[in-house]
Amino acid sequence: MAELLKVEKLRAGYGEAVVLHDVSLTLDEGATLALLGRNGTGKTTLINTLAGATRQHGGSIALGGVALHQLASHERAAVGIGWVPQERNIFKSLTVHENLTAVARPGKWNPDGVYAMFPRLAERKTNLGTQLSGGEQQMLAVGRALVLNPRLLLLDEPLEGLAPIIVEELLRAIRRITREEGLSAIIVEQHPQAILAISDRAVVLDRGMVAHAGTAQELREQPERLDRLLGVAR
Repeated sequence: MAELLKVEKLRAGYGEAVVLHDVSLTLDEGATLALLGRNGTGKTTLINTLAGATRQHGGSIALGGVALHQLASHERAAVGIGWVPQERNIFKSLTVHENLTAVARPGKWNPDGVYAMFPRLAERKTNLGTQLSGGEQQMLAVGRALVLNPRLLLLDEPLEGLAPIIVEELLRAIRRITREEGLSAIIVEQHPQAILAISDRAVVLDRGMVAHAGTAQELREQPERLDRLLGVAR
């Protein structure tokens, strides 16, 4: 597979505070990366930096050969970044359908495709964002990223705080998007085994640096090693 994303010696943070220190990683076209680590280790900062929402102090980011670090966040969306932040950031004063059509770009993913994957949204397409449950808002946030027809989907804790039945529905959707549709993705998640099961690669961050990089299968099959990397006591 061809290389899609290349991050080299990335240093980034907020204002003068540097959170990420010399982070390097790669991701192939069509592959999924599980981004793991304890709270406060820099996972969200890395996702936000890829999307253009932090201050970059050094290093480079390339998506398909395009230098992302030289682009503003809206320009990164135009060249292939689809971002679902922790806050979801849907347009709460717009309807579900308006949320999807307002940002849609030409490509295989359109509002009808999102409705087919998330029937709950089809039933609520005339509801405002404020009238949706947390799980429905998360589905809408994922759908809104998809209709941008990105080359790389960034998901920051997509399962956080959701009911188990919604978690299962979202996991099925993410598995379809990545495994069946072949969309590259980086997923930050506090439930490592759930995400490792649908990922190709895994990176563990610690104190803003890469503490481990390898296959997802490797960590999935070595739970004690995974626990040590995540600082989890059995």
